[in-house]
Amino acid sequence: MRVLLDAAPGRDAGRILLVMLPAAMVRPEELLEQGFVAAIRARGLPVDAAVADADADYYLERGIGERLAADVVAPMRTGGYRRIWFLGMSLGGMGCVAYACRHPDGIEGAILLAPFLGTRGVIGQIQDAGGLARWQPGAAAPDDEEQRLLLWLKHYRADDPRLPAIHLGYGADDRYAATSAMLARQLPAERVLSIPGAHDWQTWLRLWEMLLAKDLFLVEA
Repeated sequence: MRVLLDAAPGRDAGRILLVMLPAAMVRPEELLEQGFVAAIRARGLPVDAAVADADADYYLERGIGERLAADVVAPMRTGGYRRIWFLGMSLGGMGCVAYACRHPDGIEGAILLAPFLGTRGVIGQIQDAGGLARWQPGAAAPDDEEQRLLLWLKHYRADDPRLPAIHLGYGADDRYAATSAMLARQLPAERVLSIPGAHDWQTWLRLWEMLLAKDLFLVEA
């Protein structure tokens, strides 16, 4: 998997690696062009950004979590990174969850912007059941990646120190807003941010800047 690395200035020994996963059909270069790394640099944070070229094929092959582990996280850990976070938008949000549910102790936190978390039929079933907490699908089949990820979110507990901290941001008019609201009920209110906006770069960048202002990276989990 191709990775674009943008390192923070200086040689801070406690620097953090932020693995960034784009939306579907988005080149990793676009995250740089749209200002996502510039927003980190503007705050002077000791955060190195690794933008992964995780295209839709990795998700279709249902191996995105393990590919991220082998192609991105393992080499970066060998390079000396101790603190690792993920950021994913839209389909990239699913990539964050796919990694976290297989390697919950592998990252400190995951930031999901308007995440795509499942197909309409499965999300509809969850909503009809009254949300993730009430959804009772039974055990996931070994090859049902979608259900496995949603089951992990169903059982996610924000107060469990063994699990990564999940932060969620989404636009109120986003096409996945109902899905995000469903996930929001599993998270503490202080980890959820919703603003007016759609499923677009402008909304995502504004959410990202607001989340950075909360100093997420200053408290080590």
